[in-house]
Parts: sequence; structure tokens; C-alpha cells
Amino acid sequence: QVQLLESGGGLVQVGGSLRLSCAASGRTFSNYAMGWFRQAPGKEREFVSAITWSGGTTYYKDSVKGRFTISRDNAKNTVYLQMNSLKPEDTAVYYCATPDQPYITSEYHYWGQGTQVTVSS
Repeated sequence: QVQLLESGGGLVQVGGSLRLSCAASGRTFSNYAMGWFRQAPGKEREFVSAITWSGGTTYYKDSVKGRFTISRDNAKNTVYLQMNSLKPEDTAVYYCATPDQPYITSEYHYWGQGTQVTVSS
């Protein structure tokens, strides 16, 4: 059974930084792409970033480009989201997810429970 556990959320001031982590278990982590999504209060969940199985290709939502960086450590079965220059509109619950394939896709099959990120002004 695939399990994803996010950590690293919290309260930060505008312009601050946070690094989210997502630890995966239940299958060979390095065989699959990983993604980060977020859901703000009253809004639909939205894509934030994704990374291929090897880490060789990454993809970002336009509004986070240049501020967020996704990375992975296949030896630690963990994917990260480094978030810099945070804005109030980044406030949301952040989820990691993984599809059943090694490349970036729009279909994700497994999801974590989420971690809250709150950016205060």
C-alpha cells in the first residue's frame, strides 16, 4: 500500500521560506513521478509542481516559478518543495501525490494527508 506523509508546513511571514517534505513508502519510489498540489479555503485543489522519476524534468504552476523548487532524493524516498518569497496567496493545505508512471501526468493515484502552510502579512 502506497503511503505519503507530508511535513514541514507552518506559519511564516510574507517573504519567508519553508521546505516541505513528503516521505513515501509501499513501492519503489524511484520508479514514479511525484507532484505537489495545494488547496486554499473555499477553492479547488490546484497543481503546484511535479518531478519525473529521475528528477531530470520538473514543472511548475506559473505563479510559483522562480520561487518554488521541487526536488527528490530517491535514496531517502522523499520529495521536497522548497518555497521562497512566500506570499499570502500561497496559504493553503499542501498535498503530495504520485501517479502510476514515471513521467509527469495529470492523473495522480495516491495522495498524502496534507500539511498546512499559512503566510501572514
